[in-house]
Amino acid sequence: MPGPNDWDLFQSLHAVLEAGTLSAAARLRGLTQPTLGRHIETLEQRLGSPLFLRSPRGLQPTDLALELKPHLHDMSAAASAAVRDASGAANSLSGSIRITASEIVGAEVLPPMLTSFREEHPGVVIELMLSNINDDLSRREADIAVRMSPPSQSALVAKKVGEISINFYATAEYLERHGAPQSLAEFEDHAIIGFDSPGRGIRDVPGLNMPVSRETFTFRSDSDLAQLAATRAGFGIGVMQDGLARRHGLIRVLPNFTLFVLPAYVVMHENLRGSRRMRLMFDHLVEGTTAYVRESRAA
Repeated sequence: MPGPNDWDLFQSLHAVLEAGTLSAAARLRGLTQPTLGRHIETLEQRLGSPLFLRSPRGLQPTDLALELKPHLHDMSAAASAAVRDASGAANSLSGSIRITASEIVGAEVLPPMLTSFREEHPGVVIELMLSNINDDLSRREADIAVRMSPPSQSALVAKKVGEISINFYATAEYLERHGAPQSLAEFEDHAIIGFDSPGRGIRDVPGLNMPVSRETFTFRSDSDLAQLAATRAGFGIGVMQDGLARRHGLIRVLPNFTLFVLPAYVVMHENLRGSRRMRLMFDHLVEGTTAYVRESRAA
């Protein structure tokens, strides 16, 4: 019986590096753990060097494995892009489209747009990747991105759809119980919702003029969706896009103070302009996000 080829072996290595354990990597690949373990052993024999050190703390990747990791990431992204490209001809309205957006935008803003697109084009399969890290469209980690920062890679088609204001919000019930602060100094008397990791937060926002650290927050989570949920539940004062806050019936705190403004872009790799379904999705998202920005300003 023929053994696994190099592509199979490198796919298994990539899965272990991403998942961190053999068992989790086996689930990702749809293999048994012993089979995946044999893949790693075979690849180590072919490379003539260990890829992982086994310890009580689990698998620790060696320098060789870490050197291979970015190349494996590129290979995986290219393979996924090839599958998407092969899923439908250039002029076809069937096949998959991979979209990336931040947690909040992907979970709260895009679903209605994607639903209406799917109703018009039932042959299209949507793959939605939520990440607050800008994925590299030049390497086809995704086909289309909705971003709150200008694209930095070349060979991209980008359309700025407007700017979105981010401000402090709370529920009416919370403000009735605790009162509405009249200045940033009065935030010390309130429950503030923010980040858990010391390196994140709003400490560098111009005009904030107040010390901000992890200890500033009474509710701490690095998940934007968890922060949104806590704000909607009336836990305290959170940071939110104006449009989403109004959709959820939240009250703006310090209405004369603007925390910061983010530009909104829809971005696509220029090579995808020849694909009809990609162009249609790009235009659809431009129209939808433009309407969302307009709604955010108007209410």
